[in-house]
Amino acid sequence: MYLTKEVKEEIFAKHGKSGTDTGSPEGQIALFTHRINHLTEHLKKNRKDFNTERSLVKLVGKRRSLLDYLKKKEINRYRAIVKELGLRK
Repeated sequence: MYLTKEVKEEIFAKHGKSGTDTGSPEGQIALFTHRINHLTEHLKKNRKDFNTERSLVKLVGKRRSLLDYLKKKEINRYRAIVKELGLRK
């Protein structure tokens, strides 16, 4: 499995407040980004996997919602996570 417990803890420790803080928007956005990147690579190899494609679209929507929330609440945290994850050019 590509997303083990250790990988999740590492993502949350790096982008969240701590390794166990799974509720912060930054940690969730980082986790969604990791999953989106994995699914994108999968879809490059398996073009006709429409269930995975639908899952990818839903994940992108969830990440977009969290980014919009963070942008509305605290613009500095939004800018920091976007820059850190390289989501914008």
